[in-house]
Amino acid sequence: MEKWKENKKKYDAEYHKTKLKRVPLDLPIEKYDEVKSHAQERSESVNGFIKRAIEETMKRDNHSEPL
Repeated sequence: MEKWKENKKKYDAEYHKTKLKRVPLDLPIEKYDEVKSHAQERSESVNGFIKRAIEETMKRDNHSEPL
């Protein structure tokens, strides 16, 4: 069982290294609390809410006139 855990840990590390990009985000504490509350009201995580907000904004921007 320990070998399985070790292999899983290696796989996860390699996946994160090659497939994901971390994007640090600094927010004032008050804004973070507001975002967190908004996400919780919709049964979302803060991370999930931010990802959804990005996707929806990009989709909306692609359907509107350029600035």
